[in-house]
Amino acid sequence: MTFRTRFAPSPTGPLHLGHAYSALLANDLATSAGGAFLLRIEDIDRARSRSQWEAQIYDDLGWLGLNWHEPVFRQSDRLPSYTSALDTLWSRGLLYPCTCNRRDIAAAASAPQEGAPLLGPDGIIYPGTCRKKWQDTNRDIGKRPTYVPLRLDITFAAAQISDARQGNEKVGSFVETGAGPSGESGEVNFNLTELTDTIGDVVLSRRDMGTSYHLSVVLDDAAQGITHVVRGQDLFEATRIHVLLQKLLDLPTPQYHHHRLIRDDAGKRLAKRDDARAISKYRIEGCSPADIRAKVGL
Repeated sequence: MTFRTRFAPSPTGPLHLGHAYSALLANDLATSAGGAFLLRIEDIDRARSRSQWEAQIYDDLGWLGLNWHEPVFRQSDRLPSYTSALDTLWSRGLLYPCTCNRRDIAAAASAPQEGAPLLGPDGIIYPGTCRKKWQDTNRDIGKRPTYVPLRLDITFAAAQISDARQGNEKVGSFVETGAGPSGESGEVNFNLTELTDTIGDVVLSRRDMGTSYHLSVVLDDAAQGITHVVRGQDLFEATRIHVLLQKLLDLPTPQYHHHRLIRDDAGKRLAKRDDARAISKYRIEGCSPADIRAKVGL
């Protein structure tokens, strides 16, 4: 199996030191394994994506000495694939429409009978308000709606997995070659309780995008033949969502390498709004690619 990994930035702001670390690490791992390093532009957020930021991504990565195999993969070219997957999941009764806004979700999750709201990979774990309404209607699934966000009924979806149907506690697993929350690598297993209690019904189609990060990243990794996903530890918990979707859509599960996050002097992880750590600014100040590697510990 050829080692294939990717760097997948969004063109919504400048690349910073954290991006540099992730891209360089992915490239180094692929090079050491005699594999391929690919580039994907995750531009499904059309409202925030900008052509100048995409151009800056290419410029910064080239300056760092990175070259990618194959043409650049762009999510904005992939909408038919996302639509097809959503139609499949909808036809199997795995999705339901949700009209709740953030304020509705926060209020429902904070109700006295619910206690303090629990947080998952996408923020407050959805309390299931619209799922209950949907289940209470003897609905004819019909055509998939496109005017409203769609959530994955994660309990019902997990029950469709063959292991779950056979009464097994484990719903899915993946190989972690980096470091999870415990700091250890190895096989990571998860069960239905973990999915419902720590993740909940995630959005798979947003009204303004026609898809979502979770769905797109799973389909794109499969389409690019990615065997090893290299990304930050902040996405570790989301991996269970991705493995579940891979099973539901009959897609291969790659190995995952979740790496440490690059943080500022106060210990806060870097964000795109932290322009002071932008690669372009270090370049202007006279830093070399070797200096950037030293700054991120490579």
